[in-house]
Amino acid sequence: MQLSILDQAPISANQTPKEALEVALKLAQLGETLGYTRYWIAEHHDLPGLACSAPEVMLAYLGANTNTIRIGSGATLLPHYKPYKVAEQFHMLATLFPDRIDLGIGRAPGGSAEATNALSDHFLQNVWDMPKDVQELLCFLDDRFPEGHEFEQVSATPLPPKPVQPWLLGTSTKSAELAAEYGINYTFGQFMSTKDGIEIVKRYRETFKPRTEGQQPKTIVTVSVVCAETTAKAEEIALSSLIWSIKSDSGEGLNGVPSIEDAKQIHLSEKEKQTLERRKARMVIGDPATVRQQLTDVFTQYQADEVMIVTITYDPKDKYESYRLIAGDVLVLGSDPH
Repeated sequence: MQLSILDQAPISANQTPKEALEVALKLAQLGETLGYTRYWIAEHHDLPGLACSAPEVMLAYLGANTNTIRIGSGATLLPHYKPYKVAEQFHMLATLFPDRIDLGIGRAPGGSAEATNALSDHFLQNVWDMPKDVQELLCFLDDRFPEGHEFEQVSATPLPPKPVQPWLLGTSTKSAELAAEYGINYTFGQFMSTKDGIEIVKRYRETFKPRTEGQQPKTIVTVSVVCAETTAKAEEIALSSLIWSIKSDSGEGLNGVPSIEDAKQIHLSEKEKQTLERRKARMVIGDPATVRQQLTDVFTQYQADEVMIVTITYDPKDKYESYRLIAGDVLVLGSDPH
């Protein structure tokens, strides 16, 4: 089973944003050592507790401090940007770090309405135009437009020795069909969806149209996971991120991911308790054997090519240990070189 990492660069209550981004680098380095296939970092804007607003900047830092692991955006939020500029940025990265760069594309705003307005004009219209912009972006990545196109003579330089791998990220049938229509690899975000992801991914495969000769549909399923030596400890560690996400959604905006001790003291309404249980049920939480079985189930049920793991903890050591335990039990790499 191929496993990868999605990092949202969360900021814990005792961290500065710089420290959180340094943890992100250490996680990418650890993932490379442990044998994870790729490391992606997300894009968010003016959201308390999340440090990365510019994946393209962070990827340069990550690429310069790793050697082999594939790195990418999970996702670059295309409605905010012109396709040409995105292609230029990722061609730069792929020139610096050949055959290692993934471009994950998303359509979400990644922040509040106010932050969206500060970042880009006509966001909703740009979402509506997403299919056209995806097609244009692919043409820039391929350095090939149809004859007579207004950008036929324009290249997104520098052109890298190995092409950027595009992925479309989504949580709906609409995103799956868009990925299939343009022959793009597809990543389904199970960790933030309540929909029937198995049917959505199946729909992607059934409607897939190859962009290049011999191309096959390729899928990743992203799951929220916390692994520890015991299931009880894993559930205790997971409480911090669950409480943080619920309170952030309610607008209370905790000062970063709380410690386990602080999380236990935070009062939840009955509605919030129900939300916590629903979110917990969508997560994979447990000891290595439990996590291995549940990830295997996800892999099998989705017929996925890869499973991507997102893990948020208060203490970075718990996050590192979670990925180590999973690697040791699922990737079966033997002893931990750290």
